[in-house]
Amino acid sequence: MTAITDDENETGGRWDDGLIARRVGQRNEDGTRNEDGTRNEDGTGEVGAEGEGDHIGDEQLPVGGTYGGPLRDRLSALRELLGLSQTRLDGKTLAEAGRVLDEAAARQRLSSRHTVVAIAGATGSGKSTLFNALAGVRIAETGLRRPTTSAPIACTWSEGAAGLLDRLAIPGRLRRKPLAGGDGDDQLQGLVLVDLPDHDSAVVRHREQVDRILALVDAVIWVVDPEKYADAALHERYLRPLAGHAEITFVVLNQIDRLPGEAADQVLDDLRRLLDEDGMAVGEHGEPGATVLAVSALTGEGVGELREMVGAFVQERSAAARRLSADVDAAAAKLRPVYVADGRTGLDERAREDFSARLAEAIGATAAGEAAEREWRRNAGRACGTPWLRLWRWYERKRMPGAAAVEPEVPVEEEPTARQRVEQAVRTVADEAARGLPAPWGQAVREAAVRGAQGLPEALDELAAREAAESKGRPLRPAWWPAAVLAQASMTLLQIFGGLWLVGQIVGVLEPGLIPPVLVMLAGIVGGPLVEWACAAATKGPARRYGQDARRRLQEAAAGCGRAKVLDPVSAELMRYREVREQYATVSGSARPASSGPGALRGRVRSRIG
Repeated sequence: MTAITDDENETGGRWDDGLIARRVGQRNEDGTRNEDGTRNEDGTGEVGAEGEGDHIGDEQLPVGGTYGGPLRDRLSALRELLGLSQTRLDGKTLAEAGRVLDEAAARQRLSSRHTVVAIAGATGSGKSTLFNALAGVRIAETGLRRPTTSAPIACTWSEGAAGLLDRLAIPGRLRRKPLAGGDGDDQLQGLVLVDLPDHDSAVVRHREQVDRILALVDAVIWVVDPEKYADAALHERYLRPLAGHAEITFVVLNQIDRLPGEAADQVLDDLRRLLDEDGMAVGEHGEPGATVLAVSALTGEGVGELREMVGAFVQERSAAARRLSADVDAAAAKLRPVYVADGRTGLDERAREDFSARLAEAIGATAAGEAAEREWRRNAGRACGTPWLRLWRWYERKRMPGAAAVEPEVPVEEEPTARQRVEQAVRTVADEAARGLPAPWGQAVREAAVRGAQGLPEALDELAAREAAESKGRPLRPAWWPAAVLAQASMTLLQIFGGLWLVGQIVGVLEPGLIPPVLVMLAGIVGGPLVEWACAAATKGPARRYGQDARRRLQEAAAGCGRAKVLDPVSAELMRYREVREQYATVSGSARPASSGPGALRGRVRSRIG
């Protein structure tokens, strides 16, 4: 057997590859076929590159198409998902999804009437023999020399596939057409069949070609033989990673003519078992999944059934969409850890209230409220106290000049302690918001909280200073305080009047009578403290409310500042995550009809054959 090479012998304006194709500038003597039995699009022996006239007769074939239904929505969601995630996830994480979008766009621009099917297999599995059997003519070289196929060869059953073959980088000299009017021409219209090099070839370049083309074709026919069907290289490197592509996969057990008796059925059952272990669904009884069947490319046994299945599969013209849908599934599965959260996400009302309470504690709202309450009571005592008590306090201030300036102040936290409390509050709410989120989004939430916390302690200090300044300008006396002052003044006048009355009796100016002046004096002396006590009791409620109002104002100011600087940025990140989560749900949640795929086609084809 002779290997296909890339060398071209150019002589006098023509070239000859020695075996596969011969290109000449004139018709063959018989005007119809090449030496290898293949034909050209014009019926001559010339085998040139396709695409110069992608038409049948005068009818231009449509190029490309649109993806419909769920697939279009999934692709749009995937595109939106990548746009929303570019600043949150690294390029390596999004690379596979980006590749899927690129391939979707590239495939959409090409012929939608063609289905590209690759024949892949190991050395000696009979790929090229099966390729020739499906084509109905010898195109690929077969033999004992390995590797037989050194470059991919394509066979097309209709015009318009040049763009698809260019995408696969298959040169024009390796593009063939089946025998004119050959068996299966009609049922295989639209098929582009590609014979790949051995996936286990010792030549690295061959394996690279296989991997490259397998990522671009619409479907794959895996050819295995009774000796290598359980090869770990096949299952671990290809079938297991491509388990999600079962609906566009055919697994063909070739060379069954070498198996005696019921051995073929036993090997076939074991092959199905291995595919099940790989996670690849096997289409049985009309269910979706991979098609598994046994053939002998040498004797032709089962080849007709395979051709019928491939023909029905091609005529549905949905393989490209199925392949792309499976690629989207695979990309979504890889992206799942960075988009799907564990359990509940976001901030509940309790977490927000706790954060506001921590900020209020850091700003000293409770202490400020208590100080405001004490100030109210102190002012009440000054206004409603007896004149003698106020005189005594004035005397104390005169006797101790420094005491006048000493007044109880609001306990103020040390700056480092307050800053640490603010930072702790921010870390706590950020951890609460990031709990359960995938790592990249949790990190984005924490970074948003840290950025917002910059300058937060200073902003809280400004709020506290502004609130204290506004509080000093507010009146600290209720409307009834003038009446209390008047009552206290009356008690003082009673004391003075009673005293003067008693002095007047002593000096003889007034008629003697001890009881009346004493009673008047006692009424003033007792009434003054009673008025002061009543005022103190009456100020407890207003003082408490005043302190609560002062504490509430600081709490609301701190909560508003914390919300603007920390909670709103965190909520924005959570909103972005919810948005990408919805897009991811669209990308990964599309369901395909259960009646599609090679498995279902297999049931329909067998019914038609029967």
